[in-house]
Amino acid sequence: MTLSHYLFLSAGLFVIGLFGALTRRNVIGILMSVELMFNAANINFVAFNRYLFPHAHSVLGQAFTVFTITIAAAEIVVGLALVLAIYRKVSTVYAEDYNLLRG
Repeated sequence: MTLSHYLFLSAGLFVIGLFGALTRRNVIGILMSVELMFNAANINFVAFNRYLFPHAHSVLGQAFTVFTITIAAAEIVVGLALVLAIYRKVSTVYAEDYNLLRG
């Protein structure tokens, strides 16, 4: 497989995530779509590391990927905590029903 195969896979995954983030009403679905976009970036990191340094034992791409997975895990924990707190107040998980700034 060539680098372009990985880039097409990553671009497709990113577009699916972007479409989901822009069209979903459910906040949980939006968070899942953002995670898809993070995974597309991770595929790019690993693919570029493999094809830019084919004979070297460079772990830079893998290190970036582990860092991104850690950040994504923290983001999903904070996001789900916010969704749970808002759900307790508003009793819905639909994004258009959140008017918390209106008072």
